[in-house]
Amino acid sequence: MNKQDIIKTAAYFVENSEDNYIKKLNAISENVAGMKIYERPIFAFGSPDDEYFTSFKEPSIIGKHFMLPQDWLPGSKTVISFFLPFSKAVKKGNRRNRSWPSEEWLHGRIEGQAFLNKLCMHLQKELINAGYNSVVPSLDARFWAKTEGNNDSSHSEVSFTSTWSERHVAFVCGLGTFGLSKGLITSKGIAGRFGSILTELYLSPDQRKYEDITEYCSMCGSCVIKCPVNAISIEMGKNHPICSAFLDKTAEKYKPRYGCGKCQVGVPCESRVPKQSNIK
Repeated sequence: MNKQDIIKTAAYFVENSEDNYIKKLNAISENVAGMKIYERPIFAFGSPDDEYFTSFKEPSIIGKHFMLPQDWLPGSKTVISFFLPFSKAVKKGNRRNRSWPSEEWLHGRIEGQAFLNKLCMHLQKELINAGYNSVVPSLDARFWAKTEGNNDSSHSEVSFTSTWSERHVAFVCGLGTFGLSKGLITSKGIAGRFGSILTELYLSPDQRKYEDITEYCSMCGSCVIKCPVNAISIEMGKNHPICSAFLDKTAEKYKPRYGCGKCQVGVPCESRVPKQSNIK
């Protein structure tokens, strides 16, 4: 089993799985029935021994609660990271209204995450069947994520963090760099979602095409303008509490769905790297 086997397996799953399309029964309206959620994913492969992973334990980056690849899977030899770009329909839909998430985006956020999880499990099963133990950290019982401060929480000392960050992992593997909105800008843009798998299968690490953590961001400020609650600034980047509070409002308004994504659409990095000269 090699890199191309994994990439082809994922591409086939994305293109042919009925779960990548909104079923009429679950559609918010007829307008989104049958809508495709994701386009073909892009992949990058990293080393579990990459020094960046250890650096993520620093309080200024993620924190001591961040679990290293070897913590999740002793004997892991490869970190597989992928980005699922949202379809044109999802992105176009969310450009219409600046104030609230579109029907398309709400489906992309909720049904889209459910599909991403299924893709992770499908690839994990393929790797295990090939004889290589594999773990999906985000679906593991040891995974936890915390969005805001809570003194009653078992992790009251931290907020807006988790034991495994898909964006940081994707950066290490070579998929892209961070933008002002704290999203990760890939060769297919910022509008989409990330997943990752740890495996005992050895696959050579990809070479990162960048050096700086924000190298692909042009600092144009478009995401600052697009944010409906002014949670992003060029000087300070993203304000997590303000963003989270707005997401809570969307959860109340669109229950059981929620989302926003305004900083990811109608911006130069929506579907590409705006500073093309930085791709080597």
